[in-house]
Formats: sequence, structure tokens, C-alpha cells
Amino acid sequence: MRAMPIYRIGEAAELLRVSPDTIRRWVDAGRLTADRDAHGHRTIDGAALAAFARSLSSSETPESGWSSARNRMSGIVTAVARDGVMAQVEIQAGPFRIVSLMSREAVDDLDLKVGDLAVGVVKSTNVIIETDRP
Repeated sequence: MRAMPIYRIGEAAELLRVSPDTIRRWVDAGRLTADRDAHGHRTIDGAALAAFARSLSSSETPESGWSSARNRMSGIVTAVARDGVMAQVEIQAGPFRIVSLMSREAVDDLDLKVGDLAVGVVKSTNVIIETDRP
């Protein structure tokens, strides 16, 4: 049986895409639970970190509207390429590059331009999960 994963502050920060200082502030404020290891370093239980990450990603907010899609990533439009019928829009959402192919009419209706704030909404029937474990 595999032991429950434990993360150090830096690892948790990398996973949540925030600074280690932000993680420390969340721990100090009681928003995130941490323990101390034998060396006095703060550690965070994997299940607790997962629950906290889920609480940060609530997508049902009035400003985002209501949708059955749960994968919503806010970002900046970095490229818009149009041809006669189709268009390609790229969004940089933190470390993630999202590319959408849609009709040119849809891009024109949205008046999408490089530099605009946009939300990439992903709804898929196939999702592949990878880990570093064999």
C-alpha cells in the first residue's frame, strides 16, 4: 500500500502556481493546514492540498456564468489567426497555452484581439493523466 503523499512548501507552491510565501501566508492564516517534519520544515498532506486546490478553482461564480464545463482557465489572448472560414485563437493561462479552432464568424462576433482577457473553457470526453511514477 502506497503512503499518502506529503508536500513541502515549495512543492505545494509549484503545484498551485503561487509563491512559497503565498503558501506560508495561507498556512499562517489557517486557510491551509501544515505540519512540521522531523527537521522542522512545514509539510502539507496531499489530500489536504488537493481539497484546498479544489476550493480555489470554484467555477460557479456570477461573473463566469453557469456552465456544465468545469475546466475554466482565464488568460490573455496571445494570437488570433483568421482565414476565410476558420480562425485559431491562442490564450496563455498561467503556464498553459490553450489553442482553440473556431469559425471566423465566432471570432469576429467576440471581437477577439491580442491582449484581450479571455477564458478558455475545456469540456472533453477524453482526458489523459500522467505521473512520474512507473
